Amino acid sequence: MTNSNTNAKVDEFLSKAKKWQEEYVALRRIVRDCELTEEFKWMHPCYTFEKKNIVLIHGFKEYCALLFHKGALLKDTHGILIQQTENVQGARQIRFTNVQEIVAIEPILKAYIQDAIEVEKAGLEVEYKKNTEINIPQELQNKFDELPALKTAFEALTPGRQRAYFLHFSQPKQSKTRVSRIEKCTQQILDGKGLKD
Repeated sequence: MTNSNTNAKVDEFLSKAKKWQEEYVALRRIVRDCELTEEFKWMHPCYTFEKKNIVLIHGFKEYCALLFHKGALLKDTHGILIQQTENVQGARQIRFTNVQEIVAIEPILKAYIQDAIEVEKAGLEVEYKKNTEINIPQELQNKFDELPALKTAFEALTPGRQRAYFLHFSQPKQSKTRVSRIEKCTQQILDGKGLKD
């Protein structure tokens, strides 16, 4: 039995989708068959159970996906859940490149959604790793020594913003690239802004 309440913002999102429109429609139909509440969060269709996020439909350049907010807790019996990046702890995706892939595994998708609902009913939570040991890249420490105001501004940022900068600055293998990234972000940090602000 399908929940008859559709969300006007999701209708608008689907009507304006330039890419993955057919796939989004198929995913929406499948998810709505699972008795979830349709909402629109983070600019995407999001489906909830008793106000708890269960699954989100979103698209990227190479694929569209069904994102399970607590996917790390699901039994991935078919080996189809993907961890988006190594820094994502709880969420998992099932990715698609065409509507046929979606239709072919519809019963499996519904089973995963039901499993996600059961995880929520049971009150299970993802145990997030506290990443307290973050090494400051030497190039950033050098910049802090050169410009104490930068260190003060950096320490005033939220832990999440600090972590995003640490990851951004630490990724390049070459020191000159790390220095370049730090130079490009210096004013942004001094302005109290995060990497993505």
